[in-house]
Amino acid sequence: MALDRIDVALLALLQNDARRANKQLAADVGLAPSSVHERLKRLWAMGVLTGIHAEVDPAAMGIGLEALLMIELAKHERALVDRFLDEIVEIPEVRTAQLITGRYDLIVHVVARDTRHLKDLALDRFTSHPGVTRIETSIIYETRARHELPMLARDADATA
Repeated sequence: MALDRIDVALLALLQNDARRANKQLAADVGLAPSSVHERLKRLWAMGVLTGIHAEVDPAAMGIGLEALLMIELAKHERALVDRFLDEIVEIPEVRTAQLITGRYDLIVHVVARDTRHLKDLALDRFTSHPGVTRIETSIIYETRARHELPMLARDADATA
């Protein structure tokens, strides 16, 4: 999937502001709006662009805290791990779940109203699961995020 410098520029612009109008994107990269439109259609069709999301203030949704649950599983059979991941991403309070290497098997980012809600979530939805042998919870005090992915492709066309 070769991306040229215009594709990379468009992706950088969209990662930082997905509401940017096609006309503005075209002006920013020096192309006609119709050319930008065709490029964006191609990026969607190639699976490079996979979604557009709105960032919402957590407090507006009743969220008072976020936490990371570090989870150790009893077994590492692929089917069991896949099923557990599928189950937990359906829990409304789960933001992300990552299968990782190291001491723990999973890190799950969750949101909660307060510490009581977090405790109930951890006990009722995670530690009570038969496949979970250990859980460690860390409350997130502050988050700083970067939305733009770096361009790390080795293809010469990508950086030309």
